[in-house]
Amino acid sequence: MPRPVQLRLFTDRDELQTEPEDWTFNGAPTRELTHCYHDYPARMIPQVAGKLLDLFGVGATLLFDPYCGTGTSLVEGLVRGINAVGTDLNPLARLIAQAKTSTPDIRAVDRHITRLNRFVLQWKPLPSFEWPTIRGISRLDFWFKPEVIEKLSCLRAFIEEIEDELTRLFFWVAFSETVRESSNTRSGEFKLYRYSPQELERFNPDVFGIMASKLQRNREGLREFLAIMQNFNHPPRATICDFNTVVGVPHDQVASASVDIVVTSPPYGDSRTTVAYGQYSRLSAAWLGLPDADSIDRKLMGGESAKEIRRFPSDALNLAISQVQEADEKRALEVSSFYSDLYDSIAHVSSLIKPGGYACYVVGNRKVKGVILPTSIAIRDFFEHFGFEHIETFQRRIPNKRMPLRNSPTNVAGVLDHTMTREHIVVMRRKAT
Repeated sequence: MPRPVQLRLFTDRDELQTEPEDWTFNGAPTRELTHCYHDYPARMIPQVAGKLLDLFGVGATLLFDPYCGTGTSLVEGLVRGINAVGTDLNPLARLIAQAKTSTPDIRAVDRHITRLNRFVLQWKPLPSFEWPTIRGISRLDFWFKPEVIEKLSCLRAFIEEIEDELTRLFFWVAFSETVRESSNTRSGEFKLYRYSPQELERFNPDVFGIMASKLQRNREGLREFLAIMQNFNHPPRATICDFNTVVGVPHDQVASASVDIVVTSPPYGDSRTTVAYGQYSRLSAAWLGLPDADSIDRKLMGGESAKEIRRFPSDALNLAISQVQEADEKRALEVSSFYSDLYDSIAHVSSLIKPGGYACYVVGNRKVKGVILPTSIAIRDFFEHFGFEHIETFQRRIPNKRMPLRNSPTNVAGVLDHTMTREHIVVMRRKAT
């Protein structure tokens, strides 16, 4: 019997429903193992991914994350002996995910940390230093102070000389955070906002000190990760890909009906109005020579506005979009574009999962024009359309996630509203054929 159609708007009361089972993990350490490597906006905490794998991934041999970001779910799969495949369009996120799931020789890492320490002790600024050309940053001195540029250039040259690929990757991740923290951008922001002139006068970052602290922190995380991985007779492996699941899935990388479990957290909306992953990554990606640092946000889900509003196999979502449309046609087209990409992605992801396998999506229901968009319900409806059954939707409060707590959903200056304070963990299972 089909599930009764929901013909009412998703409301704040729905968001405030409580769950008897704890998924909040308030106060839990989220930077253990290689999870400590690099900050990143709107990360899924490892405890959520780990609990989903413990509940629904017992006996799994392959995990897939279609929006893997910096690889939280992949690391959690590996330490449970599960092979993992992840894909993401952001080249910086892929680099970090690759580093977090790699196993360099810690003795080689230590040798190069010692070499770098000696280099820093002997370093002196050059009397005439020629600034590098960094593709993707037109005004280098706008985003970095001159002495910072020289020190970052020296660090980059040092890393480029490391011959071992995995050791070099370990250093690149620490360098990426060093670039961001020593730049003239305000801390705690996703988008690129420069410090005020008054703030810049007081801002004197210790570039070498930042790099050293990142390396030591990450070295400890690597040590913990290696201690677990060496216990496997046949260590699991992670593969990081760059394909876009909205367009399709190359079957030579992930075969149909080969995945036991999907654990993922897709974007909650388009980058322009939610989290600007591309802007967050731009400076680091440019210094690392990664491609597409400037255009990544336009390539992510909902990056290009639709020309017409699509009808979806989700009555709750269609109703919400119609309410947005009454207030603002342009915003409704943007919303429809995001969900169109999400639907197409789920269409491709669903075909990868084995009969009896699970899809676990951690999502937030954001507001647009005062209307809560029922993403959690839409994902359930989309998967049911492709032959899945709903197992459970858990809720968790968001105690520490790096997202704004208030925004201006009407785009009227001074008119604020609460944004997402809860996540919904939607668990679906593919029906046996």
